[in-house]
Amino acid sequence: MIRQATERFRETGIDEARPNAMMLMLHAFGDTRAALIAAGASPVPKGVEEKFLAAVERRVKREPLQHILGTTHFYGLEFRSDPRALIPRIDSEVVVETALSLIHRERAEVIADLGTGTGCLLGAILWNRPLAVGMGVEADPAAASLARENFDVLGLERRARVFEGHWLDWTGWTGADLIISNPPYIASAEIESLAPEVRDHDPHAALDGGVDGLSAYREIIRLAGEQMKAGAWLVFEIGHDQRASVLAMLEAAGFSDLGHKADLGGKDRCVWGRAKGSVR
Repeated sequence: MIRQATERFRETGIDEARPNAMMLMLHAFGDTRAALIAAGASPVPKGVEEKFLAAVERRVKREPLQHILGTTHFYGLEFRSDPRALIPRIDSEVVVETALSLIHRERAEVIADLGTGTGCLLGAILWNRPLAVGMGVEADPAAASLARENFDVLGLERRARVFEGHWLDWTGWTGADLIISNPPYIASAEIESLAPEVRDHDPHAALDGGVDGLSAYREIIRLAGEQMKAGAWLVFEIGHDQRASVLAMLEAAGFSDLGHKADLGGKDRCVWGRAKGSVR
């Protein structure tokens, strides 16, 4: 059954066809990978077969694997994943790594995540900084509810709150020691060319960055430049070709100590800067 699903996925143009088939069988089988391997050539129980074939049909229609499974792994943690928010992706882990390098382990720092979505960025940071507290800012009520669920599952409900509204309406800029954001950064005209899993299943508002993909950066940097406390850090995820543009915006707004980092694929993925003024 795994081989047959793998062939169907390949014919449909799905990348990593066999891993997809294996993950769906594990999901249907309800046991460990070792147990599945041990089952070997055993007949597939009827209930497992039905669940697996239904999942295969969903995947053939290019529904994301993470939505079918209901969860995804990010920075060593498991997050609920469904159509309410952008699927956490491994490329974004560089944002977490950068944030962790900029904040102190032994201080009760305040972290904010603009456009938190699933809450994966903020959740991963707080999990690795037990004294820190955080605020996820999310305009979409559905995504905000998913973030709260993930914080609860991770046991972070006392340290992570969600502001349900746009960052334009959020008033916590002056209290944050570090602000992160993975804002919409796909140019509007490019959205139709995205993979079906992204184009048809990720929330449009989490993808569309305006005509040049930079609209959200302009807005956030303007607000941050006006309101962030001196010495606080602003960290962005960016598109692979946006490093120069976003760094130039940060510099023009008075941010210092600018930096950038590539993801595991070698593509520019993260930039940061420090708010102007004397460090408090």
